[in-house]
Amino acid sequence: MKYARKPRGFSLLEILFVVAIILVIAALAIPSLLRSKISANEASAVSSLRTLNSACVSYSATWTGFPLALSYLGPGKPPTPTAADLVDSVLAAGTKAGYTITYVSGPPSIGQVRTYTLSAGPSVPGQTGSRYFFTDQTGVIRQNMGAAATSSSTPLS
Repeated sequence: MKYARKPRGFSLLEILFVVAIILVIAALAIPSLLRSKISANEASAVSSLRTLNSACVSYSATWTGFPLALSYLGPGKPPTPTAADLVDSVLAAGTKAGYTITYVSGPPSIGQVRTYTLSAGPSVPGQTGSRYFFTDQTGVIRQNMGAAATSSSTPLS
């Protein structure tokens, strides 16, 4: 009496079917992951602007007037007007989580800077972020899609 031989492993058709299912799932999941990364970068940029606004207010209270440059808010032991130790070195450098942060001080008046602007734009538009952000000494953070935000852009809600 001969015994029937049991097949071992998977057939080529079964393997192709499984691979096709995995590709479909990946095609659906990858865009969602990219959107969530952009959303996280944008949230980080807004948080960074809030932190920098607070640091500018603290700087102004300590050294009378806002800083001349973003780097003035960075690490310093002991704190000085050019190294106030109010933010970390990453934020003081102006790049964080796929966004480039630009600080522009207003003109000094009687030896003090009384105004400033902060803007944050994606390092690679469409990949690291899609919104641009703006704030100034008022502390209101504004946003714009696709182009640099300004003082007349829509405030964040």
